[in-house]
Amino acid sequence: MIKKLSSVLLLAGMLAGTTMTSTLSFAQGKADKLGWKLGAQAYTFNRFTLAQALDKMDSVGVQYVECYNGQTIGNGIEGKFDWRMDAAKQAQVKALLKAKKKKLVAYGVVAPGSEQEWQDVFKFAKAMGIQVITAEPKREHWDAISRLCDKYQIKVAIHDHPKPSHYWHPDSVLVAIKGRSKLFGACADIGHWVRSGMEPVECIKQLKGHVLHLHFKDLNEKSPDAHDVIWGNGVCNMPAVLAELKAQNFKGMFSVEYEYNWDNSVPDVKECVKFWWQEVGKL
Repeated sequence: MIKKLSSVLLLAGMLAGTTMTSTLSFAQGKADKLGWKLGAQAYTFNRFTLAQALDKMDSVGVQYVECYNGQTIGNGIEGKFDWRMDAAKQAQVKALLKAKKKKLVAYGVVAPGSEQEWQDVFKFAKAMGIQVITAEPKREHWDAISRLCDKYQIKVAIHDHPKPSHYWHPDSVLVAIKGRSKLFGACADIGHWVRSGMEPVECIKQLKGHVLHLHFKDLNEKSPDAHDVIWGNGVCNMPAVLAELKAQNFKGMFSVEYEYNWDNSVPDVKECVKFWWQEVGKL
């Protein structure tokens, strides 16, 4: 009897695993068709080195990476990740990413202080294979950024920190990008919009055709003091956001940016990833 029960449980487990794999494969097909990538902003794991963060990304099932300035690299590589890294350090980081089977897609959030620094950031991005720079640029640099986007064929996505940040409202982003390169658009941080008292779906609609990248998160409440929760359990209405992005024919990367349970966020992030694939599969 015990042996028979064990066999039944084993079979049930195998069938559940097969179903899960089939569901993920179906959702992956949907994501590929939509041109969507799910990755992580390394800031989610900012208590750890970049090397450790890449391992944590692997454990939650994401392969695309958005790096940020100031994270200790680790794995025997001295220094911190920064656009000022020399060619030798860049080569070491690229080798680390390759060894960890991760693809560096995005980088930020940066705010270079001069046009020369912007030029250097673009050169760095080109050398590292970065496709999107997330930023909060100064007004006087908008035209230079637009020219650099076209020259290097690299996107700059304006990020929204909550008010009183300059770009807290979609209107300010639209002013910045009006009449400029199509590669100059928005990095939609839907959680920060909620902290500023706005609805993510409405903000996405305002930015129609200009969303280039997302910092994806769900919050426990609509307030400046809200904190991250496992996706689908908060107030950001993520299924509706995904539906609107599909309707707009958005193509690009969703960065998991989970800013809670800092020292042990992997279980939460894993559930967020699971939720994203389930919702994508429904679209």
